[in-house]
Amino acid sequence: MNQSFDGNSWEKLRDVITSCRKCPRLVEWRERVALEKRKSYREWEYWGKPVPGFGDPQGRVLIVGLAPAAHGANRTGRNFTGDSSGDFLYRALHKAGFANQPVSIRRGDGLELKDIYIAAVCRCAPPDNKPLPDELENCRPYLVREISMMQNLRGMVALGRIAFDSILRIFRHAGNEVPRFTFQHTGFYQPGPGLPWLVSSYHPSRQNTQTGRLTEAMFDEVWEFVRLKLKEEK
Repeated sequence: MNQSFDGNSWEKLRDVITSCRKCPRLVEWRERVALEKRKSYREWEYWGKPVPGFGDPQGRVLIVGLAPAAHGANRTGRNFTGDSSGDFLYRALHKAGFANQPVSIRRGDGLELKDIYIAAVCRCAPPDNKPLPDELENCRPYLVREISMMQNLRGMVALGRIAFDSILRIFRHAGNEVPRFTFQHTGFYQPGPGLPWLVSSYHPSRQNTQTGRLTEAMFDEVWEFVRLKLKEEK
């Protein structure tokens, strides 16, 4: 990682992430969106910065999404908060016992996660929700650091193919011989000795949920599997 910081300090890592300006295209977009705002959020003070991870750093599961939504996490400053994807995710996590409430609309709204930490492969809201390969590469060290700092990590959940491929790339770049897995919803993978297991899911984007590609029952199945997997490992 280009910036130096205390590897044992989550607070310092969050400071490094939120001050990042490595990707000019993303910086320009996230800040422009924060200034122009959506009409329905005119009274909001948008976050407009890279979004750090959120949840239980002592947790055993790391959820990895794609990127902040322009008027979701780019507005609220918390992953999967303030948009339909977050509504879908936190409702499912609450049902599975990983969240104390089923909704999250802003930072400081009382949401607490248990045994779960949430991050993303891209920390800034990208135009059209499509980060470029070099932008993903610039963000990769942050996820690497979060993985290494989660001392109790047992498993990871990839929300979408890009997150899935990014996680496997991180393992391979670390020198691990990881098989060429095929992404599929509710897939379960063992990347290699000493590595956390991996579960894959369709991303809870509006494109997937409103078309029926991902239903609540399908998503609940993912978190019930994770819950039972953790129970086995106690």
